[in-house]
This record gives sequence, structure tokens and C-alpha cells, in this order.
Amino acid sequence: MAQFFNEVQYSPEQTRFALFAPEDAKAVKLRLYRDGQGGKALQTVKMEYRDGRWRATVKGDLRGRFYTFDTGHGETPGVFAKAVGVNGRRGAIVTLKDTDPEGWADDKRPVTKSPADLVIYEMHHRDFSIARQDARYPGKFLALTEPWAIGHLKELGVNAVHILPSYDYGSVDETRLKDNKYNWGYDPVNYNVPEGGYSTDPYRPEVRIREFKKMVQALHKAGIRVILDVVYNHTYDIEHSNFQRTYPDYFYRKTADGSYSNGSGCGNETASEKPMMRLFMLESVRYWMQEYHIDGFRFDLMGCHDIETMNAIRTMVNEADPTVFIYGEGWSAGNCALPAERLGMKANVSRMPGIAAFSDELRDALRGPFSDDTKGGFLAAATDDDADNAMLEESLKFGIVGAVSHPQVDMTRVNYAQQPWATEPVQMISYVSCHDDMCLTDRLRASIPGLTTEELIRLDLLAQTAVFTSQGVPFMLSGEEMLRDKKGVHNSFESPDSVNHLDWNNLRRYPQVMEYYKNLIRLRQHHPAFRLGSADLVRKHLEFLPAPRHVVAFRLKNYAGRDDWRNIIVVLNASRQPQTVVIPKGVYQEVCCDGVINEAGLGTIQGTETVVSPQSAVILHDEP
Repeated sequence: MAQFFNEVQYSPEQTRFALFAPEDAKAVKLRLYRDGQGGKALQTVKMEYRDGRWRATVKGDLRGRFYTFDTGHGETPGVFAKAVGVNGRRGAIVTLKDTDPEGWADDKRPVTKSPADLVIYEMHHRDFSIARQDARYPGKFLALTEPWAIGHLKELGVNAVHILPSYDYGSVDETRLKDNKYNWGYDPVNYNVPEGGYSTDPYRPEVRIREFKKMVQALHKAGIRVILDVVYNHTYDIEHSNFQRTYPDYFYRKTADGSYSNGSGCGNETASEKPMMRLFMLESVRYWMQEYHIDGFRFDLMGCHDIETMNAIRTMVNEADPTVFIYGEGWSAGNCALPAERLGMKANVSRMPGIAAFSDELRDALRGPFSDDTKGGFLAAATDDDADNAMLEESLKFGIVGAVSHPQVDMTRVNYAQQPWATEPVQMISYVSCHDDMCLTDRLRASIPGLTTEELIRLDLLAQTAVFTSQGVPFMLSGEEMLRDKKGVHNSFESPDSVNHLDWNNLRRYPQVMEYYKNLIRLRQHHPAFRLGSADLVRKHLEFLPAPRHVVAFRLKNYAGRDDWRNIIVVLNASRQPQTVVIPKGVYQEVCCDGVINEAGLGTIQGTETVVSPQSAVILHDEP
């Protein structure tokens, strides 16, 4: 079954074609073309059904030709094309070995001992490079091979990039790239081919493949893993999808009344529980790992997929490389046709070992609820209501421990979760913003009236301090290290470059932001106390300290994770006033204070209390 979706097997003497389609299809035809679009078929071949698939063999050397299948529902490159022409409407016959860049056979996955060691940087190819003046390949895969790009990522200190959908998607016309039409890419067409719009030539099938590999190779040489955003939960549409044109209605879920289920919120949802859809997902993940050396997968709307399929993927990945990281959105965008207890929802993460989910508890505790952009959270420090504050602070504490059970976290006061959903802290993605919803600066401005730039920077740094000192796997949106904004746009999935681009001039305008981010990341990477990776160790070594309203404080004690520092204290103060926190008596070295981080020390304090400046964090460790 492992080769069931290998639809094209090329040799110079002949090419074999196979297609999974209904046995009772009236006629299945294979058409061969000279080009990826336009022109009449050079040859039409009637396919025969045997051994569970429709098959045809064509003699001669077909390399460089294009093909389609037709089961009577419109031409399609099939569901598992590995190379396509422009806009992905025709499959292409290529020799994949010829697409390997020099040295590809020696490409190695950067070593990561634990997911807790990852620092994930979520990025869109166009956002990252389109406005960079010295970019040779703005908006392309190759931008991430350029020295300026690699240099920035290494200086920041991230060791994994999560690239937004990079497979062939439908909303951008690859024949009209000069129109600069923008999209995030959550509208899949060909799941196993890189997007042509990010290549230098979408008409030549081998170019997008080779350039994607060059990107991965360059990042790997820099010690940076590559995580692919995969969107198996829906297709661009139903009628024109390769699934539907190949095997009508097999790959989609329907409701009891026969209509298409819409748990994705995009008009359809795929049926991961069906054997061939499950196999498709397994083989697709395997293919990206083997052919493109991908190091991790982020599953869009993982709550649409059944638990059995997600666990099967994890098992298959473990056999190849258990360090490949898998995480996803633990929710759906609507009601699915399967019951919630069967789906990869956040509440079911404990039933999916080795798979992580995003913590919206931590995100919304910090910034405010996803349902109201104008309502603030912990960072706004806007309410004096004891119950509201208790919810925000308890939800923040839940995120700090990594969504595992902890004796000092009262789950009755945590937003969205009635019980701990992670078995281990590495099953929780710690974040405050991503491509979805407002970015951090826009959300702070929308939820805190009259916010000054100085306050904005302080709260931005405070938010990321909470993220990067938590026990989850830290995740940040690209550009936040340069105080990125999106002009207040909540959902910028098709907004122009003027909204989505990174403004690289902000590195010069706000140098203190980049400096803080890179020092915060290094602090985490240098100190295993922040990366315990085990629920038992978190419960043993992490304790919360009494703190006034709008403040959360905790201690990592007794050389947590065999850290060089015996006791580390972190205090997060969202209040607009200085706050005093009682700490165990001792002599302490400050390493974070007033928006500055220096592991060598910023000054010494002695006694039983520390004073934290408004809207900022303090990190201390006791002297030996």
C-alpha cells in the first residue's frame, strides 16, 4: 500500500501511469501534452482497471511531457502529482533526482534533542522578503538562501522556521504574477508540489522543486529546521478539486442530510477517517520528509482530523525520525461530521502522544479574547474585577506550566479548558500571536486606548517574556522582533503587500526590540530550567509566588533541569505602576530589568522583595 499513490513511474523506455478511481467509471483516459497549458493532446490513451487501480503504460521517453487523467468529471493531474505545469492543471513527467541541488544527498536535519529546544518562527515567503531592498529574490523560495535572510534568522536565534502553505495553491494565478496578488495559501490544489508563485519560473516544473530544495538546504546549513504548514482538512473547492475529479465524493465528509460537511469553514472538509484519505495524508507527509527533507509539520485545523489518523502519522514519522515535530490547531472552524471525541481537538491531545497544539488559553490570557479585538487581557491590566483578574492570571499560569496539571493552577478559573489537556509540556505551543487575527502590536493598540509607543514596546516585550519563559514550545510571528504591524487588519489573508510586508526599517527605528528578543531567546536556550520538557519536572521545580493584582511571579528552583543557576525568579508586571513582589530571602543577580536582558548581570539585589517597573518583567537568579 505504501506506493499506492505513486501515479507516475518514469523510465526512458516507458512511463507507467496508475490512478485510484471508481472501478465502475465508464471510461478513464490519460492525455499527454507538450506544454503545461494550452494546445491539443498529443496522445489519448484508454486506461484499464486492474489490481485496484486504472492503469496505462506508454512506450518511449516522455520526460518533459505533461499529462492529465479524465474519469468523466474533468481533467486532473490526479491526487498525488509530484510535478506540475503552470497553475497545477497538468501533471509533469520529470526525473526528481535531476532536481536535487549540488550536495543534496549530504543535507542533514539539524539536531534537536527535544521539542522544548525549538524556537519556531512563523513566516510567509512574501511577507518576509518582498520589501527587503537588498533581496535578489523578493517573495521567492530563494530569498531564504540569501545571506541577509540567513543572517537575520541566526542573529535572532530561532532554530526552526514554520513556512505558511508552500504547496501548489489555487488563489494566485501563476501566469499573472506581476499582478502581485497576495494570499496566505490555505486553499490547496496539489498537496505534494511546491507553489509556482514562489519560484522564479512557474512554467518549468523542475524549477519550483529545485528552488524549494535549495531553500531547505540553506536553512539546514544554518542550523535551522523547516516546518511545513499542511492543510489536509479541505480543498480550494469541491467541483474542481483533484479529489472530486478523480473519485467523486470519496474524499469528503457529508452530513446526515447528504450535504457536504463544513468543519473547515471553507465549504468542505475531507474525510481523514476513510482508508484512502488516511493513506493519502500518511504518504504525503512521508513524501515531504523524504524528497524535501522537511523537519516538522503544522496541521491546519487539526480538529477536523480524526485521532486515529493523527496517531498513525505520528507512528509513521517516529519510524523515520522521532525528532520531526508535529503540532496543529486543536480546533475546527465549524461543526464536523464526526463527533468531537473522535477528532484531534485540543481537549484530546492527551490521546495523541507526541503531537502538540496551540494554547489559546495563554494567547488570550495575554492579549484578550479572540472574539473581541477591542477587549484587553492581562497585558491591558484594565480591570479591577477580582474574578476577571483571577481568570486572566490563572490562564497565564496554565500556559507557563505548559498546559499540564500543576497543584498551583486552579482549572476552574482557566479560560477555554476545564482540565489540563497536555500530558507533557512539549505538547503545548506557547504563543501570543500568529498569522491569524491581529498581530501583537495591532491588538495592543486596539485593546488599550491611548497607548503610547513607549508603552507599546514595553508590553510587546512583556508578552514575549511570558511566551519564552513558559514550559511550552515557543512560537513567534515573523517581524515581531521589529515591531511589525498590519495596519490594524484582523484577517490579512489576501491583503496587499502594503499591509503584510515586514518593514525592515523598523530594525533601525526600534533597535531595542530586536535586542531584547534575541537576548530573550538566548536566555531560554542557555538555561534548561525554561525547557524542562517533562510534566513531572515542571511540578517538581516550578512554583508560583504570591503576587499583587496584574502580576504573575514564579520560581524555577533547585537547579531545575540541571541548570547552572540554582533558583530563577520571573516576575511579569502588566500594571502601569511599579509593583513589589515578596521573594525568598537571598542575594540575587538581575538579568532582565526595564526592557534589558544581560545574562552577565545588570545589578545585585538583596533581601526578601523585588520591585518591578511598570509593564515589564524582572528575571533574577540567586548568587552561588
